[in-house]
Amino acid sequence: MKILFAFENPLPNAEADAEVFVTTAKYLAPMAKAAWLHAPLAENAQPEAIRALAGMPIIRAWAPLRPAALRHFCCGLTLVLRKEEFRQADFVYTRNLWVAWLTVLFRQQVVFDHYRPWPDQIPPLQFWLYRLFCNPRFLLHICHSNYTRQKYIDLGVPAEKLHCVRNGFEPQRFQAPVPVEIAKQKIGISPGQKTVVYTGRINHKKGLNLVIEAAKALPDILFLLVGSYGDGPIEKMARDVANVRIVPWQTAETLGDYIFAADVLLIPPSLQPMAEFGSTVLPLKVFFYLGSGRPILAGDTPDLREVLRDGENALLCRPDSLDSLVSGIAALTGDTALAARLAAAALADSCESTWDVRARKIAELIENRLHAARTGHGGWGERQFYTWMRQSRRWLVNLIRKRSFILPPEAAASTALPPSAGCP
Repeated sequence: MKILFAFENPLPNAEADAEVFVTTAKYLAPMAKAAWLHAPLAENAQPEAIRALAGMPIIRAWAPLRPAALRHFCCGLTLVLRKEEFRQADFVYTRNLWVAWLTVLFRQQVVFDHYRPWPDQIPPLQFWLYRLFCNPRFLLHICHSNYTRQKYIDLGVPAEKLHCVRNGFEPQRFQAPVPVEIAKQKIGISPGQKTVVYTGRINHKKGLNLVIEAAKALPDILFLLVGSYGDGPIEKMARDVANVRIVPWQTAETLGDYIFAADVLLIPPSLQPMAEFGSTVLPLKVFFYLGSGRPILAGDTPDLREVLRDGENALLCRPDSLDSLVSGIAALTGDTALAARLAAAALADSCESTWDVRARKIAELIENRLHAARTGHGGWGERQFYTWMRQSRRWLVNLIRKRSFILPPEAAASTALPPSAGCP
């Protein structure tokens, strides 16, 4: 197969969406007869360096870097004007809805790879999404969680076009495992000091305010929040909390020092990121946390329950409950046998959570879809129509009241566990 990958944000790029797309492309490209990556390049970017990063020829998109909306618009237009690569490819692989729509409009096939449950988050798009995903040239949607996949099934999109293949991590990004005491010394922490470590972008959208409150309740435990870009709201909240250390954003080479120094690796147990900001389900950190061999504490939320099993490979606590979070941290820092058992199970599970495994699963799905009979429309009916109208009204009210284009999930959606069928 020949693949034209299309990315809409400038490269190189340290954001999670770029890491997911470019890394997936890098691992898929060797399985193809030919592959190209169409993307805008950042100012002063070296095309050869980007080519080495992606592992394939780079086609520079004719698009301004700012504003983002215009850049996305131009990336779609310039892609279909690249007639040689656009027509040579068997399909376009993208994470952008505008690019996907233009691709099928110009009579090319498309594979869409994205984590967001768009039917729930922007309900007015539901009928357009249904028509796009049911187009015979729309081959496949790679969802990152069953939570998202179920939203498209509810929309009436044929299930055979919807497959959940979760993200991964690169084992080679980790140095050889380092004993926790040695790792602590390496970053200037006493070996006897118990630590809770969070890695990722530090901002108010991650539920970190609850972590600050937990730190106040556990003054003998050191909390390391790794991933600061400046002096934002969370940094200000932590300023007067003696046992919270804010650490700047780390490179892939140095991040392992902090992960291996953790007695507890923390994913903030909050529904706030999804409910208020529409932020990611199943964050990337889940997968390299699994591969670190350190115990994980997270929230008992629908997305995380797809990967983390309470008492088996992680400890899950009630979302947005300070008492439950404090109890979970106390359990993992106080019971070494429990921590070791959970960490060993997480490490064993990580073998199926690498980017290479993800790419192989996606390649097999694509091959099957390329040779399958074309699937047209699914089942948009009265139920979908009334859901569309009801949720669109909620979305409009939310837009007026909160000036947010992302509609928070309804209470029932926040607690129900979606079916597991269809997700490798």
